[in-house]
Amino acid sequence: MYAIIETGGKQYKVQTGDVLFIEKLDAADNDAVTFDKVLALHNGKELKIGAPLIKGASVEATVLKNGKGRKIRVFTYRAKKGSKRAMGHRQPYTKVQIGAIHARATRAKKTEEPAAEEA
Repeated sequence: MYAIIETGGKQYKVQTGDVLFIEKLDAADNDAVTFDKVLALHNGKELKIGAPLIKGASVEATVLKNGKGRKIRVFTYRAKKGSKRAMGHRQPYTKVQIGAIHARATRAKKTEEPAAEEA
């Protein structure tokens, strides 16, 4: 089973157990996150495509770590003007591991309350 999810303005094809580097999320290490923007689901036999999202579908993941990517150098130069500038940039990311893919919304378990005793 695989799903196509959207997060951080990008789309990812995910399966259970995959490890992804995605745009920075506001979550600490070992936190559970749920992606509810599921665009497509494939269960081995049937492909469901949302319009634009699949209602009730979600993907659960665990945050492994937050970090920054490799530094890139940005150099700006204007010919014949004596103007140049060098900068660096490190893009922040969140590393997540996909746990489970749910095709429907999970229902909350109903807890039975004991009947009130009349005395």
